[in-house]
Amino acid sequence: MNNVSNMTDEEVRRLSWRCRRGLLELDIVLQRFSENHVAGLSQQELLAFDGLLDLPDNEFLDVVTLRVKFSNVKALMDKKLDVLAMQSVLTKLGGHAAISR
Repeated sequence: MNNVSNMTDEEVRRLSWRCRRGLLELDIVLQRFSENHVAGLSQQELLAFDGLLDLPDNEFLDVVTLRVKFSNVKALMDKKLDVLAMQSVLTKLGGHAAISR
């Protein structure tokens, strides 16, 4: 598995910029995630995370807090992201032991 440690400085800056959100709750989640998990993401997990970052703040927070299943978010399903990678990223983002599809 390729991980994010192979990212260029520009890619890391881009990812960090995209993690800045309008909701304080989401900023806190993303800051914790960045500090603890970004360096170890596989390429598939990075693609899943990038897909989540494309969501509007409220929808992103709903998915992270499990109020909405990611499989019910058309924008994510249209991207045809790896389901296991998305589950892994959401588990790391939300601190949940397991996430059902």
